Amino acid sequence: MDWQNLLKVAVAVALGVATCTLVALQGHTQNSAGRQLSWEDAVPGVPTWPLVCILGGLTAVAMRWLYKLLFCPLELLRAPEDVGYIAEDGRSKAQAANQVRRRRKTGELPPVYPNGWFRVLDSHLLHRGEVRNASVLGEQVAVFRGHSGEAHVVDAYCPHLGANLAVGGRVLGDCIECPFHGWQFQGSDGKCVRIPYAEKVPEIAKVHRWPSCEVNGLILVWFHCEGKEPEWTVPEQEEIASGKWVYRGRTEHFINAHIQEIPENAADLAHLGHLHTPSITSGVDLRHINSKTWQFLRHDWKVRWEPEPEPNQHCSQMFVRHSLTVFGLRCSLLDVHVVARQVGPGLVFLLFNHAFLGRGLLVHCVTPVEPLLQCVTHTMFYQSNMLPLVPKFILRAESIQFERDVMVWNNKRYVSKPLLVKEDQAIQKHRRWFSQFYSESSPRLKLRRHTLDF
Repeated sequence: MDWQNLLKVAVAVALGVATCTLVALQGHTQNSAGRQLSWEDAVPGVPTWPLVCILGGLTAVAMRWLYKLLFCPLELLRAPEDVGYIAEDGRSKAQAANQVRRRRKTGELPPVYPNGWFRVLDSHLLHRGEVRNASVLGEQVAVFRGHSGEAHVVDAYCPHLGANLAVGGRVLGDCIECPFHGWQFQGSDGKCVRIPYAEKVPEIAKVHRWPSCEVNGLILVWFHCEGKEPEWTVPEQEEIASGKWVYRGRTEHFINAHIQEIPENAADLAHLGHLHTPSITSGVDLRHINSKTWQFLRHDWKVRWEPEPEPNQHCSQMFVRHSLTVFGLRCSLLDVHVVARQVGPGLVFLLFNHAFLGRGLLVHCVTPVEPLLQCVTHTMFYQSNMLPLVPKFILRAESIQFERDVMVWNNKRYVSKPLLVKEDQAIQKHRRWFSQFYSESSPRLKLRRHTLDF
């Protein structure tokens, strides 16, 4: 019997004991003279059944909370206005976010959509015969899983009269059927194979199919501004494919910034020593993270970033050694080594290795939704024989540190020609490396009076 089954048995036993205790409350107690007393005699004025119901409800709530804590993945999904904005003067978070977006200076931006692989959906969110709508790179797409099990991504709008295939559309075999007139399109190539009321299907009747792949529990699409086929593949993590590492949760954040701002943090080594040194117990509000209350807890970071040579020039690596100090003394039991490998502009694989807490993978995905709106997810896979609390704690701690960055990104301007010192040289090196994902015809953001044009 493994630890998961043992924990489930323990929860069942605890629930049984609690139930027996509640039943016993309805019975009798015995006084010192040996006379049997009813519950009403022992506790005058307190009715039996209401108390039993209250205690039973509290026990059920506690058992549910314990079960979720021990066995369920962590799902932390933030709305665009939830993180990174300061709501003052009676304004709501949404009002504060809208005000910042309207007033913020964007700066001289690089192209808004780099070429590469981008996450569109987590695999476990799409079942056989199911279709979902998604926003990727300024486009609406329909993501569906055929009855063969293969996932497909096509443009959401039917070329006939523009109905959204993902809103009411059906999956038939490995085709998606339009909800408006029943046209059916193959997921493999986007061609229309059936029009219910027509004798012949025109050769030109098709919907754009996005090159896609499914790896490491993610459904990814390939984007290239000039329509080129994929130039590299996404590496598969053997431990995930074999089931040795299992899904333990994910976080989702929306960031109002240019996509390049986010991966550039890997080369901005100085910000770690300032922004991420305060303990996670200090929270995410940058106005309070340096509070004296938690100054006895500090994070220490040793980081190095470097690009990979050919044929993996589209990859880079960041090596992280993290330790925690308590009153200035290093707590070596909490040392964590992380190797973060970025593959293209939108994927980072963070491999965790701890002497006692085992190994796991955090997949960091950045997907442009709009030119200055990025969807960032962190999906955690960890050893199946490790208590889920461990990866869930790591994921939660990582989200706290990440949300500090979000508060900066949501309010900053992109500086195309930054004022750098010698110690910042990795930032310029990273910008040169990242520029390979732009092409001559990559879309740029042009500001006019009242519109955003590409």
